[in-house]
Amino acid sequence: MADEPTTLTEDELVEEIRTWAEKYAREHDLVLNPDERVRNAVLRGLARNQLRHGERFCPCRIRKGVPEEDAKIACPCVYHKEEIAVEGHCHCNLFFRKSAVEQGG
Repeated sequence: MADEPTTLTEDELVEEIRTWAEKYAREHDLVLNPDERVRNAVLRGLARNQLRHGERFCPCRIRKGVPEEDAKIACPCVYHKEEIAVEGHCHCNLFFRKSAVEQGG
């Protein structure tokens, strides 16, 4: 995703990732976490991981240092669709199934 280093500040990168996440959610019939505090924490974690590691790694999962394994946790991670189907949201609580938000969780 992010093969070249960014020249954006962390705050600018957070906004870029927010725009991407909103678009991704719309395209996949999802919504972002309605809790602004949690949503912003996850977006900031994604931005920090992109700045530090060159990729938007899930801030809620541990990198193993093995590129093939770590690629699985780049947002949106390979686990998010099943997590949303089962739990109503992904592990990081960034993406939610619309019906889960409407039902209050």
